[in-house]
Amino acid sequence: MDLYLTIKALHVVAFVSWMAVLFYLPRLFVYHTENKEKKEFVSVIKIQEDKLYYFIGTPAILITIITGLAMIAMNLDLFKSGGWLHLKLLFAFFLIIYHLDCGRHLKNLKKDIYNKSGKFYRFYNELPTICLFVIAFAAILKF
Repeated sequence: MDLYLTIKALHVVAFVSWMAVLFYLPRLFVYHTENKEKKEFVSVIKIQEDKLYYFIGTPAILITIITGLAMIAMNLDLFKSGGWLHLKLLFAFFLIIYHLDCGRHLKNLKKDIYNKSGKFYRFYNELPTICLFVIAFAAILKF
C-alpha cells in the first residue's frame, strides 16, 4: 500500500501542476490577444506560453495520466465503489481535450493568427474550474 500512496501523492502533485497551467495559459492568451499590436510584449508572452505548455503542462498531464492509470490498475475494485470514479474520469477526459485545445490555440497565436478575442479567452479560462470542482467533489465525497 506504500507504493500506492506514493503514486497517489505524485498524482495529486502532477494534477495540481497541470491545473495551474490550465488556469494560467488562457490568461496569457488574453494578454497576447489584447496586446497583439505590441510586438515586443507579444514576443515575451509567446515564450511564456510555450514554456508553460511544453515544459510544465505536458509533463504534468503525462504524469497525471500515468499515475491515474497506475492507481486504477493497482486497485480495480475502485470501479465498484460507486459512480464517482466514472464521473471523475469523464471530467478528466474533458480536461485532456481542453489541454489539447489549448495547444491548438497556442499554435495559432504563435503564427499570429488571432481568430479569438480576449473576451473569448476570458470565458474559455473558466472551463477548467468547472471540471476541477466536479473532480474534487467526486473524488472526496465519492458519490
